[in-house]
Amino acid sequence: MRFVPRILLVLTLAASQTAFGHAVVTHNSLKLKPVPVNQASQVELSFNSKVELDLSEVFLVSAGDVMTPVAASPGAKPGQVLLDLPALAPGEYAIKLKIFAADGHLSEDLLRFFVKEPK
Repeated sequence: MRFVPRILLVLTLAASQTAFGHAVVTHNSLKLKPVPVNQASQVELSFNSKVELDLSEVFLVSAGDVMTPVAASPGAKPGQVLLDLPALAPGEYAIKLKIFAADGHLSEDLLRFFVKEPK
């Protein structure tokens, strides 16, 4: 019974290493600031770890599943990435991410958003 706390500690540490081995989006500016209609804009993403942008891919997905590469640059903070979006007409879009964490793990994500005319 004396070993149970130690075993639980080892299992917890092993699980935390697995959970943080992938770059996961923890914040995106799409939730706070809508993409303006017919204006180029920038989207800010924050990840739970540093990312290797040279090995990563980011695409804008538009109607008909048309995928257009998006320029991504590092932000001011570790794990922060800035995406440059072109001017977009009203409609439904997504950002498709294939991100390599600094430790080499690949993560994929899809962030859906709408571009709407102001009311």
